[in-house]
Amino acid sequence: MFSTSKKENQKESEQREQYVYASERIEQKKGLLSHFIYFIAGSIILCIINLVLAIGIEITFLNYNWFVWVSVLWGFIFLTHVFNVFIKNRFMGKEWEHRQLEKLKALQEKRILELGKKVNAKTPMLEDLNKEKNLAPNKEI
Repeated sequence: MFSTSKKENQKESEQREQYVYASERIEQKKGLLSHFIYFIAGSIILCIINLVLAIGIEITFLNYNWFVWVSVLWGFIFLTHVFNVFIKNRFMGKEWEHRQLEKLKALQEKRILELGKKVNAKTPMLEDLNKEKNLAPNKEI
């Protein structure tokens, strides 16, 4: 009777995790799309400012106008954002975090057991001390 309840709770928990993960992915992709729109609009505005309005027309670097370099830099930042959303998330997403967490917990439990064995080996139990002293264990009357 309790096992079905636990299974249902586990299923609900998994569904909740999937929903949260999906919501986070949607927010990431939405942020990326917003970034792309800002990048395109900003590059067009910078081009208009430089070429049409002739603001900073004399500023060039390696024979390219300043708006080209700003757009290239912004494009590099956008590509970094694309990398974070689509590539990094696949390899270091929630599943990867969960696996790493489980590994660390197992390693920690193993270390705790080893330390417990060392402590037990170095410190004799109260009953062992009583036997060595030929004392009877404390009895309640």
